[in-house]
Amino acid sequence: MSTQVSNPYIQFGNTQACKHWGFVVKVDQCLGCDACVAACTIENQTPFWRGLFRTHVEDLELGEYPNTQRVFVPRLCMQCENPPCYYVCPTGATQIVAGGIVVVDEYKCMGCLYCVEACPYGARYFYTYEDIEKSKEYFGLNSIHVVPHVDKCTFCYGTAPEGTYTPACVRTCPGHARVFGCLDDPNSEVSILVNTGQAVVLNPELNVQPKVFYVFNRQLGRGGGGNS
Repeated sequence: MSTQVSNPYIQFGNTQACKHWGFVVKVDQCLGCDACVAACTIENQTPFWRGLFRTHVEDLELGEYPNTQRVFVPRLCMQCENPPCYYVCPTGATQIVAGGIVVVDEYKCMGCLYCVEACPYGARYFYTYEDIEKSKEYFGLNSIHVVPHVDKCTFCYGTAPEGTYTPACVRTCPGHARVFGCLDDPNSEVSILVNTGQAVVLNPELNVQPKVFYVFNRQLGRGGGGNS
């Protein structure tokens, strides 16, 4: 068994140069079908048997009867530019790699859960010994988790197929509610949505500078509700 402790991710499935990858969720286009959750579960082997996922879709009811509205809000790691999880990690397991993507090196993670507590968006969970054994039952020799560690969304860093430039959830969404691209490219859809003010972050008062943004329709407004 290899004793290598460097970051296990090699590349982001492509060689496009980008210093700041970004993600936009178009809330009014989310169907609540959970295709994104299924795709992520298979791609990243998340412990679905414990109800834990790298991304999930919140099913919300807004307003009061009879003026109510059902809204589906996809949630994932916000890939903060100023990530609290990074600063509290005592071993350097939480890292910021090429493209400004926050990842976890499972070989360096000691399981202290400081990062889990520090994340204001509740986007992290612990992948246990039991989960590793369970994953082997489901994924066999293709099981990718080796040691217990904190797990989270990484924009499918290192797993996206060559030339796709997109995470599994984006490739799978039938409503095209998820958009991924380079924030440094003024012509990318994510940049246009962000720079024109159509896309906003959740809980901006936290000052963590998320790179995941949300487009809310006119009925919802742009206040950007959402749970921390």
